[in-house]
Amino acid sequence: MAPRFGTSGLRGLVTELTPDLVSAYVRAFLRACPQGAGLYLGHDLRPSSPALAGVVAEAARHAGVPVTDCGALPTPALALAARRAGARAVMVTGSHIPADRNGLKFYGPGGEISKADEAAILSGLGEPLPPRTPPAPLACDASAGEAWVHRYVTAFGPEALTGLRIGVWSHSAVSRDLLLAALRALGAAAVVELGRSTAFVPVDTEAVPEGVRARIKAWTAEHRLDALISTDGDGDRPLLADACGQIVPGDLLGQITAALVGAETVVTPVSSNTGVEAGGRFRRVIRTRIGSPFVIAAMEEAGGRSVGYEANGGFLLGFDAHLEGPLPQLPTRDSLLPLLAPLSLAQAAGGLAALVGREPARFTAADRLEGVPDGKAQALVAEFGASPEELAGFLAILGEEIRSLDRTDGLRATCASGRIVHIRPSGNAPEMRLYVEAETPAAARDLLERGLRKLELTLMRMTLETNSG
Repeated sequence: MAPRFGTSGLRGLVTELTPDLVSAYVRAFLRACPQGAGLYLGHDLRPSSPALAGVVAEAARHAGVPVTDCGALPTPALALAARRAGARAVMVTGSHIPADRNGLKFYGPGGEISKADEAAILSGLGEPLPPRTPPAPLACDASAGEAWVHRYVTAFGPEALTGLRIGVWSHSAVSRDLLLAALRALGAAAVVELGRSTAFVPVDTEAVPEGVRARIKAWTAEHRLDALISTDGDGDRPLLADACGQIVPGDLLGQITAALVGAETVVTPVSSNTGVEAGGRFRRVIRTRIGSPFVIAAMEEAGGRSVGYEANGGFLLGFDAHLEGPLPQLPTRDSLLPLLAPLSLAQAAGGLAALVGREPARFTAADRLEGVPDGKAQALVAEFGASPEELAGFLAILGEEIRSLDRTDGLRATCASGRIVHIRPSGNAPEMRLYVEAETPAAARDLLERGLRKLELTLMRMTLETNSG
């Protein structure tokens, strides 16, 4: 996987993220986004992350930019600290991808960088090295993670989770200790830590394997949990399971959270389920391409009481809300708010499953085929897009008939049955992603599994045709 720069920042194999390459991106970022009082720096728990953070710090300091090292902490905690300080930020993380890969996420003082910022960074990569100057100051701030937790204790109140038994699947998430602290500070009756790992575990909250789902179900039964929570590796995507171990899809978390904070405009990518429109709770719903920069751009244009969320559950708060206490805006992808919002409502609703059951009956499922080169993934989408017969044949094998086609991001087919099949190359990894929507969770999982098998066979056929040609 050659290093790539896109909506999730810079990502690549650790062996290819050389000091020269990382330093070049940091310098280009600092030139493209010159505003801000210094640079805040954080990293996840991958073995390669501390050393890469050191490279980032050295590059920034020799560019004359003071660095505040926040150590290991969740991405939204770093973004919050930088926002409060009026500083830029770099998070060293590969998010949910395996430990042999890593990356950098870039933030301006207001939050994540825009698509225009990305273009400026790429155009500035070839500029000559600046004269080497004495390094700017280096400071440390170990309080940024605690401030992230305190933000939500203030907003929800210390009794928000009273009576709940909640498990925390810690694995190797950099958020794990802060999740435990937050639940206790919010009054949970019992907090049970599960599955802490010393080795890095890649967790994609949008595509949880069946083996992990079975483990979560076993944990919730064994420990008599009301819910179980976790995040991905860098703590900006949530994972929430109910008392039966059923994982609540991220877009449902987004709908529930948006309603709780009093949003009027909801911005979400085309991959999120259509229940947000069907519920009729929001004045306006805006659909975008997949990726938080697109969501943020649409939120900024909408203004007012706008929020954003993705199908992976990451939630962006675009205005100052008030729950039990103040909740200032944080327009960057966050995991803790969409975990706490449904948990705080669960008991009054008769349990988390009952709360989720009140949402419109539209359910998404998503997964990916790994190791699919970007060129091959793009070729498949192009083939289906150019040939309606090919796409219709693919859907017919799944028992579906196309009604309409959305090309906003990949190919998103709405079927005559009302189900949705969405095919898209990954924007940051050699993967082909498949998103589906159906009327029940079981129907969505079945459609997803059959669709993945057919996609795999189609890709194999394309490979054979290429090789024979």
